[in-house]
This record gives sequence, C-alpha cells and structure tokens, in this order.
Amino acid sequence: MNQLDQLRQMTTVVADTGDIDAIRAQVPTDATTNPSLLLKAAQQPEYKALVESAIAYGRKQVQSAEARTAATMKKLAVNFGTEILKIVPGRVSTEVDARLSFDRDATIARAEELIQLYADNGVDKERVLIKIASTWEGIAAATELEKRGIHCNLTLLFHFAQAVACGDAGVTLISPFVGRITDWYKAHEGVAGYAPAEDPGVKSVTAIYGYFKHQGFSTQVMGASFRNADQIRELAGCDLLTISPALMKELAGSDAPLVRKLDPNTPQGPGDTIHFNQSAFRWAINDDAMATEKLAEGIRRFAADSDKLAEFVHGMCNDCD
Repeated sequence: MNQLDQLRQMTTVVADTGDIDAIRAQVPTDATTNPSLLLKAAQQPEYKALVESAIAYGRKQVQSAEARTAATMKKLAVNFGTEILKIVPGRVSTEVDARLSFDRDATIARAEELIQLYADNGVDKERVLIKIASTWEGIAAATELEKRGIHCNLTLLFHFAQAVACGDAGVTLISPFVGRITDWYKAHEGVAGYAPAEDPGVKSVTAIYGYFKHQGFSTQVMGASFRNADQIRELAGCDLLTISPALMKELAGSDAPLVRKLDPNTPQGPGDTIHFNQSAFRWAINDDAMATEKLAEGIRRFAADSDKLAEFVHGMCNDCD
C-alpha cells in the first residue's frame, strides 16, 4: 500500500486544486479551490463550457459592467465546484472574495449568494464549505452562517488565537497554513529548512489539533499550504489535509510505512481552556509578527488573485461594458 493510501486510512485527503482532471486522477474525498486555482483551470480549453456558462449568466446582470463581472466570477466558482462534486464523494470549499475579509455582513451576503447558486445547480448546501479568511469579522460571519446551516472553512489561519476563536464559534473546519508559516520562519531565521518534527508550521497545527481534541471541539482541523511531503507525513492523522496533485503523486510513489503522528486519543498541546474576546484576539495577532504579516499578505494575495480572475472574465465577456 502506498503512502497516499496509508494516509487515507487515518486522514481525509482533500485536493488543493481547481483542475478537474487532476482531481479525477487522485480521487480525494474533498476538494478546495481559490481564485488563483480557478484562473489557472479556467484558461484550459477542456473547461471552456464551464466558462461560457458563467459568462452567459453574467450577461443577464444588467446593472453595470462591474456587476456583470462579479456575477460571472461567482458563477464560475460555483460551476467548477459543481463539476468537482461530480467526482469527489465529499465537499468542495468555495471562497468568499478576500476583499470582504473585514466586512461581516457582506461576507454573510456573499456566502448566501454562493449557496443559492449551488442550489440552482442542484447541489445541496451540505456538500459546500464557504471559505472565509480567519479575521475577527470573518469568524463572526462564519458564526452566523453556521447558525443558518451554511458550513464554513476558515482559511488564512496562522495563529493559535484564530484557531481558538474558530473552535469557540463552532465553525465546521479550519485551515492552518503550514507552508506559509514555515516560509516566514525560514526567511527570518536564515535557515534552509527544519527537521519535520521541528517545522514551525507542523508544530502550529500539532498544537491546534491537540487543543481541539482536549476541548472536544466539533471543528475539524485541515492542514493546508504544504511545501513538501515530509510536512504531510508529520501531520498524518490530522482530521483533514489538503494536498496539491504533485505532492499526492509523490506520496503515491512511496511504499514506505507511514506512521500516525496525530491521534485524537493521545492529543499533544495545551489542554487548559483559553478564550479570546475581540481586543485580546486583535492584540494576540498584532503581537506576533509572523501572524500579522502572513495574514495581511494572504488577504492581499487572494484579493490580487481575484483581480486577475476578474480581468480574465472581463476579457472573455466582450459585452461586459
């Protein structure tokens, strides 16, 4: 049994791609997308029909060129998500525009729009996770959405305080960004890398996972943003791991035994109950240079990716003006 199959026995494997053919090849349980992945996939000729369907939908919006482009982008994300759900047995994560990361009400409204578009495509909301940045406002939006039966994946998570606030809120899923945490520490400590167990991104997820299991939170932990297969191996047993097709292929190419590192019955990490109100949450993030910089950078990068996707959509829609 290869390492990818071994991993599937202890962890839900999620495809980190918008490429439907790559998902079909690896057969993960779930999948997650973002604007940059959608942009890459939308430019491939085999997905032309999905793009054209989104453009046709956008053209029906008569308010303005901006409204038509926005409608087309939402529909495009849902079209790809719908196709992905024909392959994976589980769920797909679809992202709210990162530019709404500090607007609770706008995030709620956008999430409900996406869920309605999925419903129009015949997809039940139970199969969709709305992906939201782990800002204070984003977590507040997710809290309300979960009450409305809309499940959320809180992304761009770099700090323990973000995880605790998500767990207290009872969100469905969190996505701590292993690789981006490691990138920051490598740059600031001037090192080429870390032993897998000492990797800062791995240690962050291990602590969060342990705390969640000690507390009995229903929120699941999904490690994300991996830079190498060793990071994945060190988190074997985590609730979910979202992995690129290239790293899935690497794991599938090894038959070496895969040892379970995270176990809900023997959780590592803090066990004492911790809570963060808004001021404590903001200070905790502010007091951590890595979390502050990576959260801000992540939101900017996702927003820039959205802008690129909007540019592509606008170019495809000749009469968006």
